Amino acid sequence: MPDEPQRPDLPENEPKSPRKPDLPEVEPATDDDDFVPSRALIDQIRDAIDDEDPARLDALLEPMHAADIADVIENLSPARRRRFLSLWSGEIDGDILSEIDESIRDEVVEQMPKAVLAEAVREMDSDDIVELIEELDEPEQRKVLDALDESDRAAVEQSLTYPEYSAGRMMQSEVVTAPEHWTVGETIDFLRRDDDLPDQFYHVVLVDPRRRPVGYVALGRLLSARRDTAMRDLTEDSFRPISAFADEADVAYAFNQYHLISEPVVDEHDRLVGVITIDDAMEVLDDEHEEDILRLAGVGDDSSISDSVLETVRQRVPWLTINIITAILAASVISFFEGSIARLVALAVLMPIVASMGGNAGTQTLTVVVRGLATKSLTPSNTWRIIRREAVVGLINGTTFAVILGVITYIWFREPGLSWVIAVAMIINLTVAALGGVLVPLTLNRLGADPALASGTFVTTVTDMVGFFAFLGLATLVLL
Repeated sequence: MPDEPQRPDLPENEPKSPRKPDLPEVEPATDDDDFVPSRALIDQIRDAIDDEDPARLDALLEPMHAADIADVIENLSPARRRRFLSLWSGEIDGDILSEIDESIRDEVVEQMPKAVLAEAVREMDSDDIVELIEELDEPEQRKVLDALDESDRAAVEQSLTYPEYSAGRMMQSEVVTAPEHWTVGETIDFLRRDDDLPDQFYHVVLVDPRRRPVGYVALGRLLSARRDTAMRDLTEDSFRPISAFADEADVAYAFNQYHLISEPVVDEHDRLVGVITIDDAMEVLDDEHEEDILRLAGVGDDSSISDSVLETVRQRVPWLTINIITAILAASVISFFEGSIARLVALAVLMPIVASMGGNAGTQTLTVVVRGLATKSLTPSNTWRIIRREAVVGLINGTTFAVILGVITYIWFREPGLSWVIAVAMIINLTVAALGGVLVPLTLNRLGADPALASGTFVTTVTDMVGFFAFLGLATLVLL
């Protein structure tokens, strides 16, 4: 192997490269395991804010993704958030603004200088601007609208005329179209000349002279076809225009069910008014799932880790109030058997076991059913099959734990009669819990109410009352 060439010595008067200034040591932007801003990084950002060190803050934020910067802003206290916005030279752009949680977005917009806000909203797609405006108070809404160009403002105001939670609210007005009679070559030439194309799009929508969509062509097929190929010969079978008045949850379901990438949106006259893309549909689907989880837990449907103490209390107190009322109803069942409990103290020891097992079994079934209703996998055609399945599951689980708990009760209290009582009560309660977990959300759904909203409270109340009544009633009849 030849010797490695030696670097010639520099003359003594050769100018040396200027020494780079010491930059602050920056922690990795995210944890390797979960792709969220690391705790050490957030601590450094907080220190930079407290020390009022904009250079340090800029160095920490410069390599971070917009979504991670939004996470950092959400993790700051309101006081630090205000100082952050005044210190950071990078300013909030459209990507960051669209990622910030809606619970604090109003606060951020209020503090942004008008010029910075104007530049940020100009970078956003119309659907993101509509989502932004929906969550703002009236003064901030006007502030955003005034920052838009006339054409963009008209598009946003048009979207806002559609019903809340409709396809018209979630669509973006930026859509790439071509006359239905064009060829591939004509379309490509047009796209190359157009300086106002969206940053991202997946289809070219073909329209007739009345601007009604008649099909669309995927970019992959467009770029792989010969220039003289007619565009109408390349249209996709998945084309299915969506009404601007369709419910956004139904739109999200259609995207997930049929594996759609983007779909045109039409008005009441079937004219093209926008397009919905998969990222917007999946965001709605994610919001629906999050809302169901929050409602099942009884913490409202818009709770966030960014909420203040007072906001959190306000959201949770109503559900706790309802819960205490239902708990009183369950306790009233116990009051009927005060004499039995006084004569046999073991009943008081075992009562919570029966109620707890019923509540957990009901919640298991309830979660599956609410999820099935949300995803439309639970339909009238399979409802009775699900009811029968859950009833059998409840009966089997009840029998299994009846044997286990009966044996434990006998070993504990040496009372064969008490073992039989709690075993039978367990079978009854787990079977009723399974049926309640199905029937309560189905009934609420049939009545037009959100099954996730109050199902948990009703199911828990039913299982507690049935469990207490079955156990204490049987004990009174058999043992006393």
